[in-house]
Amino acid sequence: MSDIPVLDTRPPEGLAPGSVAANKLTKRLRRLAGKAIVDYGMIRDGDRIMVCLSGGKDSYALLDVLSYLQEVAPVRFTLRAVNLDQKQPGFPEHILPAYLRGLGVDYEIVERDTYSIVTDKVPEGRTMCGLCSRLRRGILYRYARENGFNRIALGHHRDDIVETLFLNMFHGSRMAAMPPKLKSDDGDNVVIRPLAYCAERDLEKYARLKQFPIIPCNLCGSQANLQRQNIKAMLVAWEVDDPGRTQRIFRSMTRIAPSQMADPALFDFASLEPERDAMHPTC
Repeated sequence: MSDIPVLDTRPPEGLAPGSVAANKLTKRLRRLAGKAIVDYGMIRDGDRIMVCLSGGKDSYALLDVLSYLQEVAPVRFTLRAVNLDQKQPGFPEHILPAYLRGLGVDYEIVERDTYSIVTDKVPEGRTMCGLCSRLRRGILYRYARENGFNRIALGHHRDDIVETLFLNMFHGSRMAAMPPKLKSDDGDNVVIRPLAYCAERDLEKYARLKQFPIIPCNLCGSQANLQRQNIKAMLVAWEVDDPGRTQRIFRSMTRIAPSQMADPALFDFASLEPERDAMHPTC
């Protein structure tokens, strides 16, 4: 497997395999994933889980962590890694099958030419991510339904969730993000994000530690000026100035006080009256 690319061939500083730091990182990711699974009731006994494997660092870590939890968890569940080959030119289609066969995990490569659709429908210079993700989501949801999977596991992490919050605030005028667990619009699928508590910087280190065969996206990943990249840069700068800010923002999303916001659909502001009015009604 020497021809398989990795995120970074240099070993992470201070994270040699088997070192104390490497063991701490591994345990931290497993612990945080396990906590997210318990907190949001992501996995039950007998669940059939489809792990969406893109070839990026996050989905590799997701498969790795879930495979470990499958061995030690008190509930029994099955996993299948599923990759959608979207027929992008130059896509190294041999990499994932070779890697997954080496792991001995159940997997399937689903081939659909969404690349041609996206490049045909999206004008040159426009962001391709929206249409690409909708097509990909529809194909994977259908695959899960037709193959009897009742959970779809995605590799989104804490930073993805916070970035999405700001994207929706800045460009959609609403406070919404990626929930750790959700039911799809068609009601047929439950999507889980076991890495919801995990920091991207830890996943980057873990990918280098494990030497995951990273496959970069050459469709949307190469586009400049994506709004998500701008948000990411903003959060990175904030983290430099104030370490821990991203974690605090994420934590605030789990401690929402509707009466301290401004959405009348979530809190009955119109009915608020001082208690003295009830104690001394007008004659």
